[in-house]
Amino acid sequence: MSEVMAVLDDVIFWVLALSAVASGVMVFRFDSMARATYALLTSLLCVGGEVLLLGLDYLGVVIVLMMTIEMAIMAVFMVMYMMNPAGLMPMTMVHNKKGAAVICATVFAVLAAGIVLAPWPSRRGRPSADPTMDLGMSLMGPQMLTMMTLGLALFATIVATVVLATRRGRYDRFGDDLKARTAEDPVRGGLGR
Repeated sequence: MSEVMAVLDDVIFWVLALSAVASGVMVFRFDSMARATYALLTSLLCVGGEVLLLGLDYLGVVIVLMMTIEMAIMAVFMVMYMMNPAGLMPMTMVHNKKGAAVICATVFAVLAAGIVLAPWPSRRGRPSADPTMDLGMSLMGPQMLTMMTLGLALFATIVATVVLATRRGRYDRFGDDLKARTAEDPVRGGLGR
C-alpha cells in the first residue's frame, strides 16, 4: 500500500509540475489579458498543490486562497483598464525577447544546478506534533498574535472601504419596497441614469 501511495505521489507531483510550467508558458502566449491572468492562476494553483503534496497543508491552502482571490481581482482590473482585454487585437506580453530568453535560461540552469548539486541534509529527529504552530512561530516568532490581529484589521478595512465606496445602495434608489420598481431610477446617476 505504501508503494502505491509513493507512486501516486510521484505521478501527482509530475502532473502538477508540468501543468504549472505549461500554464506559465501560456501566460506569454495568450493575446488576451484575462486569459493570461487565468493561465497564471492555473500555474499558481499547481504550485499550491505541490506545497500541499509536501505536507505543508497550511501554506498550501494559503497559497491557493491568496492566488485565487488575487487573480480574480486582477482579471477584473485587466478587463476594466487594459486596451485589449478580450484578445480581439494581436498583442504580445513579452518585451526584449532575446534578453528575456537568455536571463530565463541562465536562472533556470543555476537553480537546476543548485537543486542537483546541493548537499541536502538528512532528517534528524521526528516531525513536530503540530507543524502549523511551529511554522507560524518560525515565520513570525512571538508576533504571531499581532499578525493575526493585523490580518483581521486589514480585512475589516477592506470590507469597510467597499461599503463606503458607494454613496447609494439599493434602498436609496427604490426605498424599502424593492418589488415595486419604477421604470426610472429616482436618483440620477448609476445604472438608471
